[in-house]
Amino acid sequence: MHNPFIQLKPQKDASIKRFHPWVFSGAIQKKSTALNDGDLVHVYNSNNEWLGCGHFHDGSIAVRIISFDTPNIDEAFWQQRVHNAYQLRQKLNLTDNTNNNCYRLIHGEGDQLSGLIIDIYNQAAVVQAHSIGMHRQIEAIATALRAVYGEKLTVIYNKSQNSLPDNYGHTAKDGFLYNPNQSEPETIAVENGVKFHINYQTGQKTGFFLDQKNNRELLKQFSQDATVLNTFCYSGGFSMYALQAGAKLVHSVDASEKAIDLVAKNLVLNGLDTQRHESYCQDVLKFMAQCEQNYDVVILDPPAYAKTLAKKHNAIQAYKRLNIAGLKQVKKGGLLLTFSCSQVVTRDLFEGAVVAAAIEAGRNVRILQHLAQSPDHPINIFHPESSYLKGLLLYVE
Repeated sequence: MHNPFIQLKPQKDASIKRFHPWVFSGAIQKKSTALNDGDLVHVYNSNNEWLGCGHFHDGSIAVRIISFDTPNIDEAFWQQRVHNAYQLRQKLNLTDNTNNNCYRLIHGEGDQLSGLIIDIYNQAAVVQAHSIGMHRQIEAIATALRAVYGEKLTVIYNKSQNSLPDNYGHTAKDGFLYNPNQSEPETIAVENGVKFHINYQTGQKTGFFLDQKNNRELLKQFSQDATVLNTFCYSGGFSMYALQAGAKLVHSVDASEKAIDLVAKNLVLNGLDTQRHESYCQDVLKFMAQCEQNYDVVILDPPAYAKTLAKKHNAIQAYKRLNIAGLKQVKKGGLLLTFSCSQVVTRDLFEGAVVAAAIEAGRNVRILQHLAQSPDHPINIFHPESSYLKGLLLYVE
């Protein structure tokens, strides 16, 4: 066996043979001594057959497998993985498209790189490691990005400090991995022709929420002459699309003052009529409780209510409360776009919460469309957990 190694208990290799990339700690029979978090380990079944290799972590998910076909994790490996991801985005017409210069390049397990996120904003790549193993390979990943993109990429920024486990995150510093022109951490992203100020140093996540690209485009179909409420608006993604499509009035609500300031900047950037828009820096539920206006379209896009299984029940109740409030704000014959990005809340559980909300709100509701993350956030067919964004387009009678 290769060193370092992990050997699984008998009959505990079924999910790995089906190419699910997580090895849970309870499946381990024995392992190398003195394993450190982030070490590359080789995984074997109880018959000493090699199954794959990945990054070790002393936790519930003990190994995140990054290769089922080669034990050689070298410079060529990283370059090939980045190249494969780039080719997919080429097929999606994202890599050389001035109308869409922002997209997700690496979506963790969806691109066979569990624990790694890379988003592209114009000529900047923002790297976010969610595992210690990926963070330890951050320089190799940056080298692979430069090899694949060449001069198309002028900045590579590491934003992993807040995404890593607590016992490691405090030692990881965000900062530029490649920046020959010494530029500031700001750029203009263009998504479906709509412009957004991006600050990948101070912005949420990597700077923007790219997973809603297709759903924002969908909103335009229903925005002409409509009144629209965009809750948890962040930098105003849905708001900009609605206004550009001819909405009569858009209200943007977020508890963050920084988010509301970004909305104002993006309105100016897109040359939109500010007379048709109002921002509210307020808790969303409090706003809706006090709001006497009903809307043609309401958007509920909250942050993740549950990041662990232990919080799943509370999250479902929170989605129910939010959707009760949202349904009450929709005019008769209006639309509700409602979302959950909590990975541990399945689509069935989320829809169950919305059904319960419709019953309690006393509204007759029909599902027009099931919504999901944009295609640049691909779902690994062997890893259903990579399908995290659930949404519904609802007609409210």
